[in-house]
Amino acid sequence: MNYKAIIEAILFTMGESVELEKISSAIDLDQKQTKKIIEELQKEYEDSDDIGMSIIELDGSYQMCTKPRMYEYLIKIAKQPKKRVLSDVLLETLSIIAYKQPVTKAEIEKIRGVSSDHAVNKLVEYNLVKELGRLDAPGRPMLFGTTEDFLRSFGVQSIDELPTISEDMVEQYKEEAELELASESFDADNQEDSDGQITLGI
Repeated sequence: MNYKAIIEAILFTMGESVELEKISSAIDLDQKQTKKIIEELQKEYEDSDDIGMSIIELDGSYQMCTKPRMYEYLIKIAKQPKKRVLSDVLLETLSIIAYKQPVTKAEIEKIRGVSSDHAVNKLVEYNLVKELGRLDAPGRPMLFGTTEDFLRSFGVQSIDELPTISEDMVEQYKEEAELELASESFDADNQEDSDGQITLGI
């Protein structure tokens, strides 16, 4: 049986990432054997200049994607991807969620010192953050965590690969949040127009 062909068909058809457990179940092999076959496929794709696709791992799941060098050709026939602009406010909020997840808005606001409703809602809209459920506590607040799009956008396979955050960075977030709060008193409409923006093609 050609397991590689079957795995290719699964990943191509699904489009999104597929858990290793589901792939191994579909081909009736254990996860260790399945992972080895996928890794062989990954190497074949990576080493070949005749294949425009690659297989990436995202937190224990696998997805078939186009190779980055194909982008310039794809945009000639596809709609230009929508650019997402991440301001300092969004980046700070996203960093807190990434490192503290699962986390509530109240916990985010405790670190930042200001309301984070707008920032969290924007990150959810950009599909970088998602709702994970509710905390078993009074009021049952919503818990938030990062998505697979977050992993793809920042080039990591899992949150375990994120660099260590220091206490100095947390203090810096607090200081910047205080400046943000002061700025809002002059012009609330310019909350998202701070310097240091980055753009993601997602």
